[in-house]
Amino acid sequence: MSFSYSQKFSIALVLCLIVTVKSFRVSVSSGRLASATKICVSESSTDNVDISSAFKGLDLSLVKPLGMILEEVEEGAAKGVFVKEVAEEGSSVPYADEIVGLKLITVAGEDVTSLTFDEVMDKIINSPETVDLRLVSMNEIDSVDAEEDSAPAFEIGTSVTIKLLQEGKDDLDIETKVGDNLRQVLLDNSVEVYQGMKQKLGNCGGGGQCTFCAFDFVDSEGWAERSDYESQKLKKNPDARLTCLNNIQGPVTIRKAKR
Repeated sequence: MSFSYSQKFSIALVLCLIVTVKSFRVSVSSGRLASATKICVSESSTDNVDISSAFKGLDLSLVKPLGMILEEVEEGAAKGVFVKEVAEEGSSVPYADEIVGLKLITVAGEDVTSLTFDEVMDKIINSPETVDLRLVSMNEIDSVDAEEDSAPAFEIGTSVTIKLLQEGKDDLDIETKVGDNLRQVLLDNSVEVYQGMKQKLGNCGGGGQCTFCAFDFVDSEGWAERSDYESQKLKKNPDARLTCLNNIQGPVTIRKAKR
């Protein structure tokens, strides 16, 4: 089925207005929606999104009509659609502030990020009365794409060098492989990960709790940003990471973080 440009707008309005809304529900982990909820995009959801990253987005389960006015991400291109605006009627009306500007990435669990406008409309039209939708910010997708373009990827097993900067000692180069645990590599090479009696006695054994194994990342290549958990744990050390929670992703220069 193919639609002309004028038909596209008409169909969008029909989807918005033809049926009186009887009910709606939100499908998120908390059971209700208070604000944009972080979701982790599954491998099957989109080829345009880094599946290892978490995105601010929404999982919605809405009764038709949706009340969404959709527009092509790029006119005439099979790059999906985004929510341009929300009509005055429809089950998505209460979430207008959250969804306007978001890209629709799945409809009823099916990836629609690489479909044309007509194809996305077909998916919505042919879906059940209650439609499961997943939406994410196009800005975040673009940001991840840019990071992927700039950061080289090192496959598991690739040989890389860890350069350890040591106060009062010569720098130490450690040859290791991508995928190995950073803390274990340091310990295996007789690096004093835990310095002082307090750290030696109080270390959690690699559980990510004590923070004593933190090392500053002076320079790195191919590494993703540190996790939110690490940022919370290491608020006073913006360049530090917990070596126990990090498997090697590429070459890196590190030094023991001051705690």
